[in-house]
Amino acid sequence: MAQIKLTYFDINGGRGEPIRLAFHLGNIAFEDNRFNFAQFPEIKKSAPLHKVPVMQLDGKVITQSNAMLRYAGKLAHLYPESAEAALFCDEILDAIEDATNALIDTFGLEGDALKSARLSYTDKWLVPYLVWLEQKYASNNGDYFIGEHISIADLKAYVWIKGIMSGSFDYINDDVVSNNTPQLALFCQTIEALPAINLYYQERA
Repeated sequence: MAQIKLTYFDINGGRGEPIRLAFHLGNIAFEDNRFNFAQFPEIKKSAPLHKVPVMQLDGKVITQSNAMLRYAGKLAHLYPESAEAALFCDEILDAIEDATNALIDTFGLEGDALKSARLSYTDKWLVPYLVWLEQKYASNNGDYFIGEHISIADLKAYVWIKGIMSGSFDYINDDVVSNNTPQLALFCQTIEALPAINLYYQERA
């Protein structure tokens, strides 16, 4: 197997976290190269597209977090084998990217401009996407988004939802998930109860 090095912020969230979780769930060996926010300007210079996460496979540099997540999912047997299930999985990954990109567009704003942008984001992006995501989850009639087993769609959704619930974003209420999509809040509890996930975050505490 290739030597894998994943470079991303030292946080329990963001685009790199689902990849880490997939590797841990699959017991896939990798170098978890973490850095703090003060180090990002230097890291950014060496990143091919000036963004993170970045993955190295035997020295080959890979960009695009969803591509990395699919790769990790295939190694860990967390990516659906059937074309139809893979389509459902990819739909969730890409929808969450849309919602993430819209939130990132508010970064760097301050004061009233930030407040206005975040309230608009909540109304136009966040709540509609949460509702859509809950409908997808409910339609599977189980603990996960696709079939009877956990997939990278669950990991991507879990990390994104937990980020929204964290209270880390000014003017986005931390109860927006539980108030609008309570099934998604329960879904997060299901994921956190998995032994491998529970152990991972215990070790991170």
